[in-house]
Amino acid sequence: MIDTFTVPGRFWRGNLHSHSDRSDGALSPEEVCRRYAAEGYDFLALTDHFIGRYGYPITDTLPFRTNRFTTLLGAELHSGALENGELWHILAVGLPADFAPSQSPDFKPVAGQETGPDLAARAVAAGAFVAIAHPHWSGLTLADARSLAAAHAVEIYNHGCAIGADRGDGAVIADLLLTEGRRLSLIATDDAHFTEPDHFGGWVMVKAPENTPEALLAALKAGHFYASQGPDFRAIRFDGAAIEVDSSAVVSVIVQGQASTAVARHGASMTRARVDLDARLAASPWLRVTLIDAAGRRAWSNPLWR
Repeated sequence: MIDTFTVPGRFWRGNLHSHSDRSDGALSPEEVCRRYAAEGYDFLALTDHFIGRYGYPITDTLPFRTNRFTTLLGAELHSGALENGELWHILAVGLPADFAPSQSPDFKPVAGQETGPDLAARAVAAGAFVAIAHPHWSGLTLADARSLAAAHAVEIYNHGCAIGADRGDGAVIADLLLTEGRRLSLIATDDAHFTEPDHFGGWVMVKAPENTPEALLAALKAGHFYASQGPDFRAIRFDGAAIEVDSSAVVSVIVQGQASTAVARHGASMTRARVDLDARLAASPWLRVTLIDAAGRRAWSNPLWR
């Protein structure tokens, strides 16, 4: 079991999914970076749409790095059709600047182009951290999600899709894949375009020894992070019979496992909770923890595997 809370380093706050006017965002790359830095973020991945309409951009954010704010190169990749006939959306963070185009001229699939799973595998081979983007918004089926075998993570929350379509949740697909044995992590993102209030609503807290692209990317691939809309995890301890959680003030601590298994503890301004596992939850091969604060904001741990 990975213990994010005892590995060396500190937590860095970042957004892994955002857009600029290099694709369909409203703001310049410089202004997007400025706003995230001004809001106290430690890092940002600008992930413009990697299609021919926009010249297959991997947006250069290196000029906007400072001694306290860094950037990761990335893109939202598109190629091939989902079961519903729409184009794949695949988040890739840590791409090389010369990553080869995917023969995707626009937002519609075309005959003979690379499949989404093949594109994701190529991004992973190039060194990227790859996530299944907004599964609810995209209308992903379980078969679609299963096919993306190279992915590291699932977007459990996408703020832009929640604000613009009320389809920001990825927990169902994530839990089904976990139950099938896929060792995936869970990310929360903005998917910010700055055309509506789609920003500063979901992020990751990454535990790394330094705020550099190399250290952050290694920590993301290792699962040394948690996802949040507001609450903070301080520690998670598991002794086989119970999970103990230290956190910022919350009203609910919920431990979930495979199928319908879950146990919750509720209270006022809780900063420590012990959740004893019932027999079904104790038998689950994986467990994850959700925090909910008084405002209804959530935080999600990565799965704990046994």
